[in-house]
Amino acid sequence: MALIIIGGILLFLSKAAHAATPTHPSLQQQQISGTVKDQEGVPIPGVNVIVSGSSTGTMSNLDGEYSIYASVGDTLVYSYIGFKTFIVQVTETFSGDITLHAAVDALDEVIINAGYYNTTKRERTGNISRVTAEEIELQPVTSPLQALQGRMAGVEVIPNGNIPGSASTIRIRGTNSLREEGNFPLYIIDGVPINSIPVDSNSNLTFNGGIDPLNTLNLSNIESIEILKDADATAIYGSRGANGVVLITTKKGISARNNIQIRAYTGYSEVPNRVDLLGTEEYLNVRRRAFENDDVEPTVGNAYDLLVWDANRYTDWQDVFFGGTSEVTDVTLSSSGGNKQTTFRLSGGYHAQGSVFIGDYNYRKISAGAQISHKTLNDKLSLNLSLNYGIDKNDLVGYLNMTTYAFELPPNAPSIFNPDGTLNWEDWQESSWSNPYEGFFNKSNTEVKNLITNLSLDYEIFNGLNLKTNLGYTNYDGDELVKRPQRSYNPENWDNIENRSGHLQNNRNSWIFEPQLIFNSEFLKGELSILLGATFQERTTRQISLYGEGYVTESLIGNLNAAENIRSVSYFNSEYRYNAVFGRIGYQWDNKYLLNLTGRRDGSSRFGANNRFANFGAIGAAWIFSEEAFMKKLFPVISFWKFRGSYGTTGNDQIGDYGYLDAYEATPGPGGLYPTQLSNPNFSWETNKKFEIATELSIFKNRIDLGISWYRNRSSDQLVGYPLPAITGFNSVQANLPATVENRGLEIELSTLNIQSKKFNWTTSLNISFPRNELVSYPGLEESSYANTYRVGEPLNIALLYSYQGMDPTTGEYTFVDVNEDGRYDYEDRQYAWDRGRQFFGGITNQIEYKQFSFQFLVDFVKQEGTLGLFNTGFIGNQRADVLDNDTDYQNISQSTSSRTAYNNVLNSNFPIVDASFLRLKTASLTYKLPNTLIQEIGFTSANIFINGQNLYTFTDYKGLDPESPYLGTGFTQLRSVTGGIQLNF
Repeated sequence: MALIIIGGILLFLSKAAHAATPTHPSLQQQQISGTVKDQEGVPIPGVNVIVSGSSTGTMSNLDGEYSIYASVGDTLVYSYIGFKTFIVQVTETFSGDITLHAAVDALDEVIINAGYYNTTKRERTGNISRVTAEEIELQPVTSPLQALQGRMAGVEVIPNGNIPGSASTIRIRGTNSLREEGNFPLYIIDGVPINSIPVDSNSNLTFNGGIDPLNTLNLSNIESIEILKDADATAIYGSRGANGVVLITTKKGISARNNIQIRAYTGYSEVPNRVDLLGTEEYLNVRRRAFENDDVEPTVGNAYDLLVWDANRYTDWQDVFFGGTSEVTDVTLSSSGGNKQTTFRLSGGYHAQGSVFIGDYNYRKISAGAQISHKTLNDKLSLNLSLNYGIDKNDLVGYLNMTTYAFELPPNAPSIFNPDGTLNWEDWQESSWSNPYEGFFNKSNTEVKNLITNLSLDYEIFNGLNLKTNLGYTNYDGDELVKRPQRSYNPENWDNIENRSGHLQNNRNSWIFEPQLIFNSEFLKGELSILLGATFQERTTRQISLYGEGYVTESLIGNLNAAENIRSVSYFNSEYRYNAVFGRIGYQWDNKYLLNLTGRRDGSSRFGANNRFANFGAIGAAWIFSEEAFMKKLFPVISFWKFRGSYGTTGNDQIGDYGYLDAYEATPGPGGLYPTQLSNPNFSWETNKKFEIATELSIFKNRIDLGISWYRNRSSDQLVGYPLPAITGFNSVQANLPATVENRGLEIELSTLNIQSKKFNWTTSLNISFPRNELVSYPGLEESSYANTYRVGEPLNIALLYSYQGMDPTTGEYTFVDVNEDGRYDYEDRQYAWDRGRQFFGGITNQIEYKQFSFQFLVDFVKQEGTLGLFNTGFIGNQRADVLDNDTDYQNISQSTSSRTAYNNVLNSNFPIVDASFLRLKTASLTYKLPNTLIQEIGFTSANIFINGQNLYTFTDYKGLDPESPYLGTGFTQLRSVTGGIQLNF
């Protein structure tokens, strides 16, 4: 499909180029050619050269050469990041050769989005990580969060499933809350907050983390993603910033020239690994040996795999279930341009991804974006309008486990389908198994329409004082239909099964209004910035779930008018209101001392009248040590050295709406109500106290940059359900528990400019994080409902397990420590606390440029532990091949009840814990820029062809399917993808 699209685009453009009448420059214009170099005479590629006040522009090639038409008297503007902008007027003797001078400090060149204000790497007092479009836009993923893996210190992105569209888990510096829903960060897109909680689904997406609310965004439309981590960066967002802030900025128009860009790629994805399982002969020999060891005679009832199924049949069920190839296609078209007063950018995209599973399932996304910026002639008033709209459709199988049976089925099990394509029930009915593809003909269609729009107005009252207003609106509409036809199930049960359908509608609607007053002025020997603002936000959430059954024919499934019975499964409509006032004072003195004070007073409708408002704030300070006079004399190799620190508080109100009120629901019969929730008007906000110290160092003219940060965050007043005795009629009541959770850690970031020459450049970036999570205190934990979940002094992400103590010399079965010596194993004996978190993680990125070629690759790595299963030798179901190794510690081969019990217990012990660390070639991209002499003949300003790889190879000792899903070894979250495409600019 994509190849046809790419070919059609190329054919159209080539014909258009040959058919068009050549446009020659006027007699007043002349061709200006030259070379742009730095102060050391090294050519600079990628320099923007424009004729001021027009749409004419070009860019220098890898040799620093450029060519442009201009008239005598025109003004040429040369700009490049890290260098001072150079402006020159064209004269008759102008040669065209230009020398650019490095900026006083290149750290001031890159503008970093800090939310309500912008800053630079040099001037920031908080911890903000940033990735740009060039790093993520070619990755064949559905959500921008998936593109962040391995690229940021302190940021974990863990996929929850293997289905396109499923939500990933993102944690910024760890888990702060005992509640799962209390750990989501704040998402902000172009100044508009987005509900970050995954959307519910009745399809297989439910088992994969839900639906990611960011799926409808087009990666090619994203300019940058910033992550705010410490108190200085997040406190200005108050209660919404407790778990960090994800700022997504979309691309804007450029006034330099009008530009049309087409990017298209296509490729494939597949599961990159397989678990080594027993073959048919090995499997059957193990089964026979189990009966011999137990001195039991095989029968059709307990050994149908030996006596009924074909002993010569072999099926690789992993290939059957997820051995397919998923096609990937992505096409993006954008147009941008403007003049000094007005710029615009319009974009549209299409993304499609197939499935590695059996069946015609696919994910499709159509997206559109618009951005307009305008400034009046007197520069007093400016406005920015951004709009992002996306529609995605996800066609999946409904209610079917797509992976588990691939490991459980014996290799000689019968076929799933009959020759005519129907499900094979007859052969499976001879055993105790049902056809593993029962439900195969179920279909689910999930369609989402998502609108995110923002209008920002900025008026200069007088020099240094601006009035700014931010207006945002979002609307998320999800509509899901699950069809469950009768033919998906065993015909023997058709008397009890009718054609059925499930319907789910999700709507999230919100608006925000944020007036701000901004003051900037020189004060004493420094610069003073003051920000005052307010937030008014409202969000409504609605969900309707219906169930229909009794359709006469399969073709009518989904049309509720044709259903014999319709019932409402659930309905809720909630409203959330949030108001706040906030402020910031920033001061930079003598270009080396920086102070940043932020404060916010929040009000949330989720709390009772007694605790509806709370105050949060932070202080951040930095000292640019390298600006001291003695440093410049004693250590000239140091280009930049800064110490910074911050401390502050943020809050958390991520609980359900109306939790402080008594709640009732309607009885199944008419006219009745029954209570579902007890009132507690006194619970209050969770509080997160954050502390950080850090240093940033650049040496050898910024060729080596090093950043080291140490942080400690403590979250207290945990908002969870307080357990109640059964006599009350309620399980729990919303309350603040006196538990404190601490996250602390060390983050290291290193970037180096290894080689810089005329034709060859090589840069490397490294980030590594050492996180530690701990439940510091929890008075009364032993008497609470969390007694079998948490331990004081241990991380929240622990599993309480039995302590394995070896084999029973008499039975040859697994045994464990009986802590309370009561002769049985239960939760009282699960005293081994296993930390399932990561000990450290990070990534290494390399960018290599040689002449027209550019090569970029990312390697991410994780140090962690996992578990391995599939060693239940003797029972029906396949096992890992290494169970036959002589040096293993597995129990005797048996099919007895006691052996099965021992196996189930050992899975809940420390016995199967193994090293699941890995190093993965996450992305690799090779780009070739076509020579200017070639592309200019057909009317392009630039053209690139590229090939991109994703999850190409994983280095690990873990014997499971995917170390990123390191539990039992039977799950996977990542596909290996290879794509190739082209990018055209004209």
